Amino acid sequence: MGWTLGREDDVVTEWERSDGYATVRVRERGDGEFVVRLDVMEQAADESTYERERIGSREAALDRAAEWRAAFDLD
Repeated sequence: MGWTLGREDDVVTEWERSDGYATVRVRERGDGEFVVRLDVMEQAADESTYERERIGSREAALDRAAEWRAAFDLD
């Protein structure tokens, strides 16, 4: 299953996995840095994944988002 771009504007870029159970978001902070967030929902409570990283540049944040999308893609 792939990812689709759900939102892209001056502040937020967000992808949603095709099953609807995972999102990856890049958001620009007020100080010019970026936050990359991974949110994966699973049926079992102990299987959910939430990660958040603060990154200095948009390019590096988009690279991290691409890594997470590849790692959490469904075949």
